[in-house]
Amino acid sequence: MIDGYTRVCGVIGNPVEHTMSPTIHNTLAQKLSHNLVYVPFRVEKGEAVTAVKGAYALNMLGMNVTVPFKSEVIPALVEIDDLAEKIGAVNTLVRVKSGFKGYNTDMPGLYRAMCSEKVSLEGEKAVLLGAGGVARAVAFLCAVKNASRVYVLNRSFEKGKALADEVNEKVGRDCIVPMALSDYGKLPEEKFLAIQATSQGMYPNVGRAVIEDEAFYQKIHTGYELIFNPTETRFMQLVRAQKGRAFHGLKMLLYQGIIGYELWNQVKVSEELAEEVYCAMKEKMGITE
Repeated sequence: MIDGYTRVCGVIGNPVEHTMSPTIHNTLAQKLSHNLVYVPFRVEKGEAVTAVKGAYALNMLGMNVTVPFKSEVIPALVEIDDLAEKIGAVNTLVRVKSGFKGYNTDMPGLYRAMCSEKVSLEGEKAVLLGAGGVARAVAFLCAVKNASRVYVLNRSFEKGKALADEVNEKVGRDCIVPMALSDYGKLPEEKFLAIQATSQGMYPNVGRAVIEDEAFYQKIHTGYELIFNPTETRFMQLVRAQKGRAFHGLKMLLYQGIIGYELWNQVKVSEELAEEVYCAMKEKMGITE
């Protein structure tokens, strides 16, 4: 029951009505008997810094940040975690003295999700589709987890090259290779882990993939889709049609949320509890698998 001692957390974004984060955090609070409530806040363009300062003034325990504000909120922070600073984006704000400290839990969340699915990055040859903010974090993850080579395929070669140059410089090795999306046929004749980091195929624009050519998918042994709605995208269908393994992004969403909850409350969430929260998320989405 909400009372005068209830701590408040939430997420700011625009749009934010579709968010699954309340299911994650309110389920955790209930299971752990924490007097905490989590709610979404729609923030208008240009108001993210004001929203962060207001959240602190209202004694909020912590915040999540989603698109389009992951970089815009940075000037409002009093501290930023090294990883978030390198990525240039934050998605989790933790209350500290005189303000909020920013973290990026997307990357460690994806890594925990991949580990739970027995998907390895160590020594892996990977293809990364996209060069936006999410792809940037994924490229950084692949580099720091010692993927041997990551080919970044993007419609704009210049944007992909900028991403590759930035990540290679920060990690101190040339493991990220930019390619124009149209040059996918020039990939080496090897088997790859493919990570789909674009919005192509996201609800409501389902049934689309950035590459439709089955010859590309014959080179993919595992496809990791960062979209979670729908739970089977066209990309995943194309991977499976060529006998590859395919995973969707719901577990990444789960674990990035769990890491944020752990930071706010100084607790460790067990894998058993993580699975209970995952089941609650699937129930919320009407997933029966």
